[in-house]
Amino acid sequence: MIGAIIGSIIAGLIIGAVARLILPGKQDLSILMTIAIGVVSSLIVGLVLGAVLGDHPWISWIVSVIVACGAIVLYGKVSGKEQLAR
Repeated sequence: MIGAIIGSIIAGLIIGAVARLILPGKQDLSILMTIAIGVVSSLIVGLVLGAVLGDHPWISWIVSVIVACGAIVLYGKVSGKEQLAR
């Protein structure tokens, strides 16, 4: 149980960080929100793709990063913290 939680947090950190690196510009987003968006993206994608395609870890990671990118942009628009140009 604890291992799964720690694994989800680490996966969320990695997915959120990769999503922030892919997006152009600087995002005004804390590390905790990055982890939260990455974890939620990973869980949603894991559940949906797991039900549709079965267990494909690489596809899940790639789609999780794409979903996290969209979630970061959506969070910026909802919170009023738009991306800053580089």
